[in-house]
Amino acid sequence: MKEKTLGLIKPDAVKRGIIGEILAVIESERFEIVGLKMMRFERTEAEAFYAEHQGKPFFEELIDYMTSGKVVAFVLERENAITRYRDLMGTTDPMQAQEGTLRKLFALSKNENSVHGSDSSAASDREIALIFG
Repeated sequence: MKEKTLGLIKPDAVKRGIIGEILAVIESERFEIVGLKMMRFERTEAEAFYAEHQGKPFFEELIDYMTSGKVVAFVLERENAITRYRDLMGTTDPMQAQEGTLRKLFALSKNENSVHGSDSSAASDREIALIFG
């Protein structure tokens, strides 16, 4: 069964000019990109997007980072898209990520980890609606 998931290329990767490289890896894994746009989060938008992290010690730093530059948002579609994209992203800490994952290939640090992906069907629906209306 095909499903959709939301992904982001975060400010660190956009600033380094590696959007195409990241999207090429994603497409090589047979994901279909069915929505794509470049944008910049306003603070209130970023706070809404990451609302589940509000109150956590890293929340303000995360919002500052996500509003520091442009991001590329995309909707991916394929069978088991959420799980498969999360596997392709790798763990949050690129030092612990498996070889070949996006974070192992492109992330600078645990905080500047280059990509985001929805972690559940409910999150995917909410995030796609927030970004793409």
